Amino acid sequence: MINQRLAQKQRLKILPQQIQLLNFFHLNTLELEQRIQQELEENPLLEDQKNEFEPLAEKFNKDSVQDFQDWEEYGYDDIPDYKMEYCNYLHNEKLPERPIVNQFDYRKALKEQFKLSCDDETEIMLAEFVIDSFNDHGIMEQCPDDLAEDISFRINKWIEAEQIIEIIKKIQELEPVGVGARSIRECLLIQLGRMNTKRPDVKMAIKLLEEHFTDLHNRNMDKIKSHLKIDDEEMKIVLKLIASLKMKPICEEQESLIANQNILPDFIIIRNGDDIEIQLYRHRSESLNINSTWKQMADNHTQMNTDKSAVQYLKNKLQSAQWFIHAVQQREATMLKIMKAIVKIQHEYFLTGDINLLKPMILKNVAEMVGVDISTVSRITCNKYAETPFGLILLKDLFTEGIANEKGEVISNRVIQSAIEDVIQSEDKHNPYTDQQLVTILSQKGFSVARRTVAKYREQLQIPVSHVRSLWA
Repeated sequence: MINQRLAQKQRLKILPQQIQLLNFFHLNTLELEQRIQQELEENPLLEDQKNEFEPLAEKFNKDSVQDFQDWEEYGYDDIPDYKMEYCNYLHNEKLPERPIVNQFDYRKALKEQFKLSCDDETEIMLAEFVIDSFNDHGIMEQCPDDLAEDISFRINKWIEAEQIIEIIKKIQELEPVGVGARSIRECLLIQLGRMNTKRPDVKMAIKLLEEHFTDLHNRNMDKIKSHLKIDDEEMKIVLKLIASLKMKPICEEQESLIANQNILPDFIIIRNGDDIEIQLYRHRSESLNINSTWKQMADNHTQMNTDKSAVQYLKNKLQSAQWFIHAVQQREATMLKIMKAIVKIQHEYFLTGDINLLKPMILKNVAEMVGVDISTVSRITCNKYAETPFGLILLKDLFTEGIANEKGEVISNRVIQSAIEDVIQSEDKHNPYTDQQLVTILSQKGFSVARRTVAKYREQLQIPVSHVRSLWA
């Protein structure tokens, strides 16, 4: 039976423009530049004034050929041929400032090594497919069955998993040692297998990893010593040998590539006496505008004999360009407001750069000062950096929780982490402090924290436990 019903409901809907604006807040400087270039290519009504005078500068460039110059001025001059030929490759006044860096690609090196050790085209093809499936650290995360199935569909020929396993074993014999391992345990065993397996410490380390890797991960040292029938001294020797091995085959190269990446800051913080000035690295909204000719055509469409679809297209693009410029302006204004609130809370820290002056601060504190939602503060501070007089800082590192000390003052947990790091750096390397001893030392400095809190902060600093640090001495 059909009937009618009257109901009143409340619903909260977010407009698509608001969702896009939130996405704008999440972009950093480089991502925003890419987004602007994409919009400039798609919207003819949007212009970027920063490139307005580039053609004019190119016009008066002495190296560019002018229209009035003809063949006689170039064909019958006295310039030697070798100089003209040289200029075709490299200009005299525009020498490259630095050489191009040749980045290390371990996959390409592995493929070349395998080709030198094998003549079978099928095995070479399978090896290249397997090598391309490795992750950035040289570890194979897929199982042989899945790899065999994937390559079978690609070449339209069934490949058994046993063939893939044989290829993996051959790859594991190549350099760097440990490449092609399916786990950290297998990577360590491959490295030990390359050593002299007749040595007692190597033989015991292989037995430990094969039979007691889970106990080693859980730090059940007493159980390992009883099963392997070794004493404390022998256990230290075996653990020191395992600690000298690489956890990942391509760890060093990968870390060096990450360290060489340049970071472009989003804010510039300048100290002027006791005052702190905040600037954006780039004000992109100042150079964006709407093309006046196209805008006039869109406004005066009634006086022109233009197709309705073309008029509607101009209106849509005009509205899109206006919204885009407004979104960039609102993003920059919100970023400055939030950064000013952060600097106001952490004023003493930005004056000196001393981490001990860092105050506890959460997203809610900044959101209440600026008058925006917590999610907006999270998006503005996510993956963004600030250039300060004492170095480049990640904004997310400024947000820390607070812990009360013996005087009742609330201090940042970063201060306690810094204190833990200083104590461990000055400890006796042969007799390092335990977590309970660190609690006692911190309490003497006025920090009342529990042992589990010290353990949590130590793990966040990637500092191992005391008995592992003693092996590094």
